[in-house]
Amino acid sequence: MPTKLLLSTSEVQGGLRFRGFLSSALLASALLAAHASASIFDAPESNTPKASTEPELPGIKPASPLSNYKLGAGDVVTIRVFGEDELSRERVKLTDAGTLQYPVLGEIVIKDMTTGDLQRLITTGLKGRYLVNPRVAVLIEEYRPYYINGMIYTAGGYPFQPGLTVLKAIALAGGFKERASKEKIFVIRADDPSQAQQKVGLNTLIYPGDIITVQDSFF
Repeated sequence: MPTKLLLSTSEVQGGLRFRGFLSSALLASALLAAHASASIFDAPESNTPKASTEPELPGIKPASPLSNYKLGAGDVVTIRVFGEDELSRERVKLTDAGTLQYPVLGEIVIKDMTTGDLQRLITTGLKGRYLVNPRVAVLIEEYRPYYINGMIYTAGGYPFQPGLTVLKAIALAGGFKERASKEKIFVIRADDPSQAQQKVGLNTLIYPGDIITVQDSFF
């Protein structure tokens, strides 16, 4: 006859308490797992900025040093009035006085003007008197030359090129002579009223009308 397992009341109550604890633990684990899953899929977006998908706008380039260049004797300019060939002028060289003969307006003194100044002057002069809405463009075809002398092989005037430096100017003049000083190079700026010599380095920019002097190393 099989033996029956008889449990005391305290043992039965303990078992029930254990099963209740286990059920509570399993329920808590299930709730935590569900919360973690919700955190992954339903969490609000992070405050970290996202990489922009918009194309970057190109940076604004600094104005060219020649953008405010003042016209002077020796510069060659072209003036175009769109749709009015008789008012356009191709490759006009400014006189020593810095003047220009122009139809309707007569002689214009344009020395020390920028191309923008000249464009506005002609536009204003033509508007109303001759044209309803003139469209004028002024271009510099050739800049006046710069000059170099001193301890270089070929002194004289040379055609200006944008981006010209002292070193490039010396190279175009045949280079340094044997006794030339690379530390004693001076420039007189064309737009300097005092016409004072300024000591410069090899990478200093040169502008139209400037005069470069390379001195002797023993001077």
